[in-house]
Amino acid sequence: MAASLGLIAGFIMVSTAGCACQFAQSRATPEPDAGETRSGRRDGPLRRENAFFGVHFDLHPGKTDTALGADVSEENIEHLLTRVRPDWIQYDCKGHAGYTGYPSQVGWPSPGIVKDSLAIWRKTTAKHGVTLFIHYSGLWDRVAVEHHPEWARVTEDGKPDPNIASVFGPYVDKLMIPQLQEVVAAYGLDGVWVDGECWAARPDYSPAALKAWRSETGRSDAPRSASDPAWLEWKMFHRRAFERYVCHWVDALHAFDPKLQVTSNWMYTTFAPKPIVAKLDFLSGDFVPSGAVDRARLDARYLSSTGRPWDLLAWGFVGGEGRNPSMKTAIQLQAEAAIVLSQGGAFQVYYQPTRPGYVSEGIIDTLGQVADFCRARQDVCHKSTTVGQIALLLSSESQFDRSDAVFHPAGSLYELEGALHALLELHYSVDVLAEHQLMPRLQNYPVVVIADAHRLADDVKEALRQYVHRGGKLLLLGEKCARLFTALLRVRLDGPPRTWEGELQSSAGLVNVKGVWQQVTPTTARVVGYRYATRDTRKPGQVAATIASHGKGQVAAVYGPVALQMYETHHPYLRRFVADVARQLVPDPIVDVDGPPTVDVALRRTRDGRLALHLVNLNNQPLGNRQVVDLIPAAGPIQVRWRLPAKPGRVQWLPSGERVTWSWSDGVLLVTVPRLAIHGAIVVEP
Repeated sequence: MAASLGLIAGFIMVSTAGCACQFAQSRATPEPDAGETRSGRRDGPLRRENAFFGVHFDLHPGKTDTALGADVSEENIEHLLTRVRPDWIQYDCKGHAGYTGYPSQVGWPSPGIVKDSLAIWRKTTAKHGVTLFIHYSGLWDRVAVEHHPEWARVTEDGKPDPNIASVFGPYVDKLMIPQLQEVVAAYGLDGVWVDGECWAARPDYSPAALKAWRSETGRSDAPRSASDPAWLEWKMFHRRAFERYVCHWVDALHAFDPKLQVTSNWMYTTFAPKPIVAKLDFLSGDFVPSGAVDRARLDARYLSSTGRPWDLLAWGFVGGEGRNPSMKTAIQLQAEAAIVLSQGGAFQVYYQPTRPGYVSEGIIDTLGQVADFCRARQDVCHKSTTVGQIALLLSSESQFDRSDAVFHPAGSLYELEGALHALLELHYSVDVLAEHQLMPRLQNYPVVVIADAHRLADDVKEALRQYVHRGGKLLLLGEKCARLFTALLRVRLDGPPRTWEGELQSSAGLVNVKGVWQQVTPTTARVVGYRYATRDTRKPGQVAATIASHGKGQVAAVYGPVALQMYETHHPYLRRFVADVARQLVPDPIVDVDGPPTVDVALRRTRDGRLALHLVNLNNQPLGNRQVVDLIPAAGPIQVRWRLPAKPGRVQWLPSGERVTWSWSDGVLLVTVPRLAIHGAIVVEP
């Protein structure tokens, strides 16, 4: 480290004195949140909880860079800021390689720095009243563990991890916190977006970790595989340790600069669905470049239920094995944005400038089109809140047991996603909540759906039993979650679950559903679905789904892997089977939409209190090897039947303001939307 610092000491002194330090004092000049107009313009930099649209740039500086900052200019940045009008910029600072893109005196600057990019970005964003964050890789720091292998987490075979630091070691105090304090003070930064965190953490067998394990549990040996009875305890031990690590650096940065806004990428999202402990100023995550719409459909619905400021970050490009990245079209990014906006969140897009730091005209033009699309919807979308229709349980209890990562789903959410897709294709408005979110809000939802969660705490099961007894509707999709509520099903379980291959009968036709099924015999439950050994339905079938009353409510159960099969195949007859069962449970939903299954529905209330039914058109989304699209065929006409007790004073189609035909009679609003391009909302006013 000392040798590296010596090489650039002169450069650090010149560039910091001449550029960066002046901004450490300028940040307080414009008061944060000085104001925001309805068009999205503001008089000063916004704090993240009030910001709506942002842009993310990172380069992950490396050892072999030779021209970092060479092409960064105020003119190029001003062109971007003027055309796109972002509320915030997240610019590069330190990537997974561990080298910084600014001349750090604490860590390892890239040897390829020729101009202080961050100083120019700070100067220009301050001039335009735009908030400036940095992208900073936390636990994932290759150069740090290369120089200090004692800082690394240790793998199960006893070797230092070449990429990931240990949360039990001195990395956070020796490098991470001092380096973040350095860059925040030097450049007057508004915030820090820390990457390479919860999704990068892994179980740790370092001496410090094993010592902490013995101290917390009294156990002398650490588990090595899932076959160990203490495996779940071992994973939860690491989850607690990771959260303490996040709390530590967050508290240290807030103490250093109380106005600083920080987050840890993907923490307290679907990756870590638990009560929020660390004092993060907002929640954020970057969804995958391919399959982004489906990723956003789940994550936005979970984040919207956290009650915290949040955003999701879309990748502006796609790539693949053996191919360099290519840019997405504006229309594709607009569809990804529509999912996030319809759930009340903020949106940002990630690009990489050239290695010397130039932001191309193509990026600026695409960003401008996406920003225009988002700004047109800001009033009706940003900070909206849900009007509860269906709650889909993301069981943290089950996820933490199934996933062997510290905080990453690791394949544990496929059933949940399949259930979500089926419900959305049936035009239900769905919120995704973990147990700690759902329990206080149970009575806000007419229906709760569980997709084959295999573990639930006793108090959660009891709360759901009481919810049904008081009149709630519970839909169980899968044999595992059905067996958790045996006492409510009014059936007899016939032996253990078994793998079965055959045909499931829906009102649209037969579909093969191979997987694990529980055979049952109804006692007082009513059968609402059958499965057959072959496509010859003249022969007797077996019970696939039942519905039973319990107190004032009802429980419907499907005894096989329909949610998983929906995730894997998206067969329309599976969707119809779920519809057949759900309609028995809820014959008259709040909103009934007659439109193609590619239209998602979200029933929300705007931040000024208006009811809004959001429609998002997901036609022609990228699938398989098709990664980029430039056409989203419009949907429509779409008929909406909406139960409203009072006649509206006005019904609008926003943001376009186009005329929609509507009528109201006997507590039902009928609306016809002639054409849905990507996103629009039916807004009802008294």
